Amino acid sequence: MDIRPLRALVEVVRQGGFSQAAKVIYATQPTVSKAVKQLEDEVGMPLLDRNAQPPRLTEAGRIVYRRALTILAERDDLYAELDELRGLRRGVLRLGLPPLGSSALFAPLFADFRSRYPHIEISLVEHGSRRLEEMALAGDIELAASLQPVPEHFEWQPVAREPLLALLPADHPKARAESVSLRELRESPFILFETGFALNRILLDACQRAGFAPSIAARSGQTDFIVALVAAGLGVAFLPRIKANEELHAGVCRVPLRDARTDWEMVLVWRRGGYLSHAAQAWLALTREVYGASA
Repeated sequence: MDIRPLRALVEVVRQGGFSQAAKVIYATQPTVSKAVKQLEDEVGMPLLDRNAQPPRLTEAGRIVYRRALTILAERDDLYAELDELRGLRRGVLRLGLPPLGSSALFAPLFADFRSRYPHIEISLVEHGSRRLEEMALAGDIELAASLQPVPEHFEWQPVAREPLLALLPADHPKARAESVSLRELRESPFILFETGFALNRILLDACQRAGFAPSIAARSGQTDFIVALVAAGLGVAFLPRIKANEELHAGVCRVPLRDARTDWEMVLVWRRGGYLSHAAQAWLALTREVYGASA
């Protein structure tokens, strides 16, 4: 099977259309369309619903797309390993970090890493943890920071473990409590992060175990805006202690959450069985050196 039609299919799905995919892979739109048609002829089934906008994967298309991601990632691993063997490049660290908690945990490491490995380029992307996991599986990045529990198709290394704090408006009945449970907050609307942030899963799973589904007042990807919404009385929010201690606000009280299995556990993940460059291995080693005792 020619690998180029697989790349064409993947980019059509990623970019949302044939024309957009053509720009990414430096080809013409007819060339991309022909490549996908070639792949469909080879497997004997349609892979895309072309009447949908953007084109949608068929059931067979989802199977081929998932396998194509693995094949393309393995190809990238092969070239990366051979390039390092030949010494054709000095090294690139392809790292994905989520907005929440990364400034406190990882920003101090960058200067240290740069001083130790001045010739390694750092290619950094920022997204929610769920999106970063998808990128790691696709081979777009080597390492991603995520939260426990880790899906089985990843290997992982612990970084830090922090309790969650509830952020409550100053006039909330539990604002002066020593600790609080999610069940005690069930009548308060929740302010969550945007879809794709792993912290949401921790909270919603814990609420389910407590026997209720929270009312969601708002979602945002900006921590300072979430804190401001709490101060305005819109609802309650939750942050790991390391981040909550940075977000001080006169109208917000921070109360430890006492529910079990709600700790925020940051880890670094990579594709199980995937090749890790020397740059990625060096970053993992530095992280173990700095956070090994607390992880």
